[in-house]
Amino acid sequence: MPFRIGFLLYPHLTQLDLTGPAQVLAAMSDSALHFVWKSLEPVPSDAGISLLPSDTLQSCPDLDMLLVPGGPGQQALMRDGAVLAWLQRQGAQASWVTSVCSGSLLLGAAGLLKGYSAACHWAYRDYLPAFGARIDERRVVVDRNRITGGGVTSGIDLALWLVALVRGEEEAKAIQLQLEYAPQPPFNCGRPELAGAALTAQARQRLAADLKRLNGV
Repeated sequence: MPFRIGFLLYPHLTQLDLTGPAQVLAAMSDSALHFVWKSLEPVPSDAGISLLPSDTLQSCPDLDMLLVPGGPGQQALMRDGAVLAWLQRQGAQASWVTSVCSGSLLLGAAGLLKGYSAACHWAYRDYLPAFGARIDERRVVVDRNRITGGGVTSGIDLALWLVALVRGEEEAKAIQLQLEYAPQPPFNCGRPELAGAALTAQARQRLAADLKRLNGV
């Protein structure tokens, strides 16, 4: 039986939180990817790219790995009983429970991070203790069978870690090479401690504006 990987879709998720790790995990040997939402209708992302579910919350099989992306639409799901119940059920039986960006807050809301160290996007990581999790500022955090990534691009790193744990380091290396994943960003400002106070404040303002636009404020 293939290694079943489930990605939660929802309106206004950050598409790279999902598509980055999906690109890696689709190349993993003997794997099957499931993209899950309440219906099979296209789901709009925060980038204007719609994603097509393959399964509903009801039809999705038991998963070996659960991945929850983040994004501005995440806040609306924090009290969504159907979604939280699905996360609780899948998280209780999956071998690996993972998230990218603010997706860790959804795992927390479902009670899946109590007593675990976890990562989150730098702008939202301070909310983790409210769900019984310990803040870890590393880009990817592995705590037992919980793997959580920081901001958006960390999902690629997280997926490579997962491949190494499930299929071995050599396969993970081969996939990294296949994707030519050798990042060389033009600016060294991808974390607040590198960017400085002024740029970090500007980024916070942009994030807040995105939420207001989404909520029609």
